[in-house]
Amino acid sequence: MHMKRIRRWLLWVALAFLLVSVTPVILLRWLPPVSSAVMLERRLTERASQDYQWVPIEQISPYIALAVVASEDQKFPTHNGFDFVAIKEAVAERGDGARLRGASTLTQQVAKNLFLWQGHSFIRKGLEAWMTVLLEMFWPKQRILEVYLNIAETGNRTFGMQAASLRYFSVPANALTPEQAALLAAILPNPRKMKADRPSEYVLGRRDSILQLMCDLGGVHYLHDILPDTLLATTPLICSSSDLI
Repeated sequence: MHMKRIRRWLLWVALAFLLVSVTPVILLRWLPPVSSAVMLERRLTERASQDYQWVPIEQISPYIALAVVASEDQKFPTHNGFDFVAIKEAVAERGDGARLRGASTLTQQVAKNLFLWQGHSFIRKGLEAWMTVLLEMFWPKQRILEVYLNIAETGNRTFGMQAASLRYFSVPANALTPEQAALLAAILPNPRKMKADRPSEYVLGRRDSILQLMCDLGGVHYLHDILPDTLLATTPLICSSSDLI
């Protein structure tokens, strides 16, 4: 009788966990997030206003979509949420004494930044993996990329490409040039220290590397299965050096 009660309790806990985790994923498949876990954490610690301006992917330059894929997750169009090759390489480098580098895909970053707290505990990593599976299950790649481009931290109290474009270049996100897009992508590893409006030599070097990667991938055509046709129809599909700079 006691074991039956425990099993029933565990079943209810599992069902509650499923409901709590799956419901927001399904709702946010269509609804724009009003905030994110990272935004809430920053607001609690900094107690200052934030610049977060949601825009649909149709109003975001394909160049910034390509830039973040080129710099953060080149296998994004084809993987199922995890880049196991990158994870294996990161673990091997750690075993050789190197600092453990990140191997997170864009989907994992959305799962972490939208739903979870910051940190490196096994519990948080486990929840991140679970939410990554849910995102890949319920969201198309276009939605994952759209949410990433809107909630990514792009500066102090600045979130998303629309807010960043207006802040740094005084243009909306749909008017970003390839060079500006690459510069925004270049600061993403540490947007609170790296500055798009006052780029260091290191940031400028990263920008140039990302521009080259954008060309190496074949330009925005690389995302032809993800980006809306209306965007691709008005953007050069094949990238050349003259297109970018």
